[in-house]
Amino acid sequence: MNPNIEHQYLKLLDDILHNGVEKSDRTGTGTISVFGRQIRHSMSEGFPLLTTKKMAFKTMVTELLWFLRGDTNIKYLVDNGCNIWNGDAYKRYSAFSSLSGQIKSLTQEEFINKIKTDDEFAKKWGELGPIYGKQWRSWKRPSTREEKITEPGIYHKYIDQIQNLIHDLKTNPDSRRLMVNAWNVGELKDMVLPPCHYGFQVYTRELSAEERRDYRRKVKNIAREIAAASEQMLDNDNIPTRAISLMWNQRSVDTFLGLPFNIASYGLLLEIIAKEVNMVPDELVGNLGDVHLYSNHIKQAKEQLTREPMKLPIVKLSSGHNLRAALKGNFEEMDVNDVMLIGYDSHPTIKAPLSN
Repeated sequence: MNPNIEHQYLKLLDDILHNGVEKSDRTGTGTISVFGRQIRHSMSEGFPLLTTKKMAFKTMVTELLWFLRGDTNIKYLVDNGCNIWNGDAYKRYSAFSSLSGQIKSLTQEEFINKIKTDDEFAKKWGELGPIYGKQWRSWKRPSTREEKITEPGIYHKYIDQIQNLIHDLKTNPDSRRLMVNAWNVGELKDMVLPPCHYGFQVYTRELSAEERRDYRRKVKNIAREIAAASEQMLDNDNIPTRAISLMWNQRSVDTFLGLPFNIASYGLLLEIIAKEVNMVPDELVGNLGDVHLYSNHIKQAKEQLTREPMKLPIVKLSSGHNLRAALKGNFEEMDVNDVMLIGYDSHPTIKAPLSN
């Protein structure tokens, strides 16, 4: 059995501190880095939100909903109090204003305020290019010869990978092609930042009768049954017949600030997909490439290693209209309040600078 996800995370911090090699990086900050690690978490043990430092849960939820909406403009994020992409947008704006001299140079605070208040400015300067949301919901492909004949003047089509994934899970759950990819080589140059977590795959398996009964007892809060539920009872209660796991791949891992978000975000994505296809969230797996600590995060990592993990929380998804609409593809209907975090206790926040 694998240790708790938080113990795995802390072990990874310790691994980097003891075995990491010094490397230069794009941001100029400098890192210590190891290569090729994996973490695994059983969702039955709780929702994988770290407790050894307080996590900004609503910020993580907002970013995931932004991806699922297919949005690539930071206005939705800043309007909802999520600021993790501000630096990337401002860096793009600042570089252009310095080179062109055609637009007024704003401070980052002024820039973000203008994103909030000026829709035209936000439309132009809040855009980050064809990053995650665009690739998940509108992957661009050339029209086929037949399509060009039947639809003259239409040169490109767009693939909704999330809806294709949900369709395939419902119609062919044993497929080995249940994948979503964000690494669109032809569009990398147009992205403000190429994807760090560049793709994910899901896997399903049939549940045994006993696993279905255990799940029924859990969701119905049944402490003890006199007789085991029959298959007919399980079906009548709409108890899932399958479990679903998710594995994501990540080329670059900001282990102190980014990885805790990535773990929780893909855990939530697994919960959302599982609810739509009526499966039980099973295992969450992360394959990690360049796993690093920035040089200005080392002190913070050492502090976190002194803390003892607490019990993991649970997450519940609203069964209301907003979530049902979202799962049919209308993700703009889903709200951060449709995701409920229950029983989260944690150590205090550990602040660290974000390198852009």
